[in-house]
Amino acid sequence: MVDLIRGLRAEHVAANLDRVREEIAGSGRDPDTVQILAAVKYLPSEELGVLAEAGLELVGENRAQDLVAKAEVYPAFTWDFIGHLQSRKVRQLLPYVRYIQSVASDSALEQLGRYGSPDTRVLVEVNVAGETDKSGIAPSELTGFIERCPVRVAGLMTMPPLARKPEDSRPHFAALRELAERHSLAELSMGTSQDYLVAVGEGATIVRLGTRLYASKSP
Repeated sequence: MVDLIRGLRAEHVAANLDRVREEIAGSGRDPDTVQILAAVKYLPSEELGVLAEAGLELVGENRAQDLVAKAEVYPAFTWDFIGHLQSRKVRQLLPYVRYIQSVASDSALEQLGRYGSPDTRVLVEVNVAGETDKSGIAPSELTGFIERCPVRVAGLMTMPPLARKPEDSRPHFAALRELAERHSLAELSMGTSQDYLVAVGEGATIVRLGTRLYASKSP
């Protein structure tokens, strides 16, 4: 079992956030074009105030019940759902989130059609590497899936295979970017603490960071 992260200090998180923005700028991207999402799966609710104090505004949770509980305590954050989506949780999530980032099944589309609104926006999760143990739509099936989606698809999300080096993820990020361009989709959620600069270089508009923000010392 992974221990929860406790004892965060706002000055450390703020310094890490500043460093991430500097690195994004150093890569040639305008930091204002890349949304930094704080992944809070391993943060208890009582630590979330530290994130707000540090200047973070966008947060993402992997578990539906935890997102609802945390969002009710901290409604000022913009919340995204970034975990594996059980279709029966769609109705529960919709009142709290900006995006469900992991839509990848026809059963989820059915629930979105039943409970979504004209304002509902989602990201479609794409399994760009074709990993059999991961969820996500196959690239070849994406066009039909988007056409069947009853709410607005704002963009795409992916989780590449575990890699020894950040650069190993580049082909997967590039493939997602090409799919987004083909379908005229603006949002690209890709890149985590270990490979976000590679993702930024391939056009990410959202990077999902955890340990990179929470470390007591910036690397």
